[in-house]
Amino acid sequence: MSKVITHKSGAIAQIILSNPEKMNAMTMDMWYAIPGALQSFDDDPEVRVIVISGDGEKAFISGADISQFDKLRDTEDAQTKYNACVSAAYAAPIICSKPVIASIRGYCFGGGLGFAASCDVRICAQDAQFRMPAARLGLGYDPVGVKRFMDILGLANTADIFFSARRFDASDALQMGFVSQVHPVAELQAQTMAYAQMVSENAPLTMAAAKYAMRQALMDESQKNLLKARELVKACYSSEDYREGRKAFAEKRTPIFKGL
Repeated sequence: MSKVITHKSGAIAQIILSNPEKMNAMTMDMWYAIPGALQSFDDDPEVRVIVISGDGEKAFISGADISQFDKLRDTEDAQTKYNACVSAAYAAPIICSKPVIASIRGYCFGGGLGFAASCDVRICAQDAQFRMPAARLGLGYDPVGVKRFMDILGLANTADIFFSARRFDASDALQMGFVSQVHPVAELQAQTMAYAQMVSENAPLTMAAAKYAMRQALMDESQKNLLKARELVKACYSSEDYREGRKAFAEKRTPIFKGL
């Protein structure tokens, strides 16, 4: 049974994409559930960071559930509805004000690769395999998604993965800059959670301001709202967390941030 599982432990929230019988191929219901899951954690003041992973040992997301294509993508109207659902799922990690980490093991293909690209940080295991197979399936890929890959990988690497539709491994992904860390399979979860814990201890307002500024920097000039970005920075300097950070630094202790 396919589903999206959510839970939290302290300041760290987790979203697990579960369709293990199909290596976590994404059904439309799963795509549909992602924005709500992320929004609920974004609204939760206890949550500081969100980790997204696939269920089991074989895949992060192996792609879209192709068995649904004939029913859900067989007409232009159906395709438009399906694409809107997927686009909303892709946008959700970007819109979320909190850091979103993709923890990737095994297959990360197609829609999985696109979704991982929407997360802020990507950490993978040595067994991770990546692929953008759209050219093998005759699928068109949304220009917004192509630009997202270009922002991460650059033009040459984006052209390579789209034109060749080849598989690439964890070392290739690290070299391209798609992932920031690669760990042995047995250490992936522990290393991801250790990183998430480190992030969760930092000042929430600073991270939200930085994420918003990054998002603005990637937009076209007509889409930018730099005034709001600067207001978020100003809010950091007037916050209790800023005073706590300075005091803790002077006292040589770990700061305790409250997001205030």
